[in-house]
Amino acid sequence: MSATATQNPDELVEYGFRRVIITITAVMCALLEIVDTTIVNVALTDMRGSLGATLTDVAWVITAYAIANVIVIPLTSWLSQQFGRRNYFAVSIIIFTVASFLCGNATNIWELVAFRFIQGMGGGALLVTAQTIITESYPIAKRGMAQAIYGMGVIVGPTLGPPLGGYLVDNFSWPYIFYINIPLGIIATMLTLSFVKSPKYAEKLKANQVDWWGIIFLISFIGSLQFVLEHGQQDDWFDDGLIVTLSVVSVFGLVAFIWRQLTYKHPVVNLSVLKDGNLRVGTIMCFILGFGLYGSTLVIPIYTQQILGWTATDAGMLLIPGSLTTAFMMPIVGNMIQKGVPQTRLVAIGFAIFFIFTTWMYLVMTPDTGTEHFFWPLIMRGIGLSLLFVPITTMALSTLKGKQIGEGAAFTGMMRQLGGSFGIAIITTFITRFTQSHRVDLVSNLDVTKPNVANRVSQLQQGFQSKGFSINESLQKAYQALDFSVIKQATVMSYMDIFMYLGILFVCCIPVILLVKKGKTKVDMSEAMH
Repeated sequence: MSATATQNPDELVEYGFRRVIITITAVMCALLEIVDTTIVNVALTDMRGSLGATLTDVAWVITAYAIANVIVIPLTSWLSQQFGRRNYFAVSIIIFTVASFLCGNATNIWELVAFRFIQGMGGGALLVTAQTIITESYPIAKRGMAQAIYGMGVIVGPTLGPPLGGYLVDNFSWPYIFYINIPLGIIATMLTLSFVKSPKYAEKLKANQVDWWGIIFLISFIGSLQFVLEHGQQDDWFDDGLIVTLSVVSVFGLVAFIWRQLTYKHPVVNLSVLKDGNLRVGTIMCFILGFGLYGSTLVIPIYTQQILGWTATDAGMLLIPGSLTTAFMMPIVGNMIQKGVPQTRLVAIGFAIFFIFTTWMYLVMTPDTGTEHFFWPLIMRGIGLSLLFVPITTMALSTLKGKQIGEGAAFTGMMRQLGGSFGIAIITTFITRFTQSHRVDLVSNLDVTKPNVANRVSQLQQGFQSKGFSINESLQKAYQALDFSVIKQATVMSYMDIFMYLGILFVCCIPVILLVKKGKTKVDMSEAMH
């Protein structure tokens, strides 16, 4: 039989100093994992130079980590039951820390990619396990607050990555974005072994009972899908043979995985938990949350660097005030849930605020937008995120009981990660396509016979002539400068389109909340025995 918890959930509740230490340990581990998903983004150029890699090769540094993450998350509940939660959590931290050291010492790009995959395997376990550990350490009356504390790490983490990575790269070198994990990992390991309790489990599965085929099908489905999402745009999607092949493998893996989990006696992932209507809606909401969180975290730094010419550090620092707003609001939202404010109302307000944020961004985006134009929209984004994360998680699990809560938490975590992957893939694709479309429209209106266009070309030509270029060279450079201006404006318009469509997506989510049944306001995460 699959392992189940047999100890009293109250035995896991901690008080005073021990609970503070466990809370710090769990949040630190969640932050380590989340920050490492974005911290490498600003270091890719330096990695290319020192390792002699191409842009396509260095992209695997991100892809390998993401694939390992998404594979491990749905297996976390099952692995915790097989090895014991504390042991599994501690080993995952050790794997993550050792892999971080190896990443910093990689001598070529493929060594780095291999070590990043191993790092992702260790890191993927930290998210959901940290959530369960921190929640079970609090009494039931304070579980909403526990979710809020955990949510601070998950929401703030992606934003901290770029500025931290930019600072380390600018002042030291790219290996230090990995070395910074080592002391924190050592401390987290010692604290975990010293303070974290592990539930008692019934008899574990024997080797011949383990659903190896289920694990293989899951890896083929998730791994192939993640690769397609990460590399689809740069490889021209289904015009590339490898993308087509992996898309087929992903579909086959999904079908085979579902069949295996529904028919095997000891499944690694319990799909029957998805019969719960609230969990189904909650997983969709988590997908949308990941889409908006990671999508907007990607778009804003790229826009500020590509269009406004900011440094990586400046682009990352722009997101800090909004993240601090989220961190400030999280405990307030957790307290509101504990006092009985309906989760559905908070989620609806959160999506409405996110719509205001995207509309505001649509209105302020120009080739000359400054920091002052971004500040308040990003504060609004921070408020919206705080109103979404904890209520969505609580709402998704509100009608589940016992071990199903842990299984449901794994689904919500996986869908949040997949939502981020889909968001990044779709947004980067649309930016490219929208830019091309807007450029065609703008160029069609550039008629050199029109006085205003002719005057602009003449001014540019005279400017280049004053710098010593010949008449023909100056004219050629004038046309190039005009084309660059057109491309820049087309790109700005494509970003405006992205924010407009994100806003529409968030508004459309509000009616879906009406499908949610009223469940428990205070979810007993201790029943999960994750």
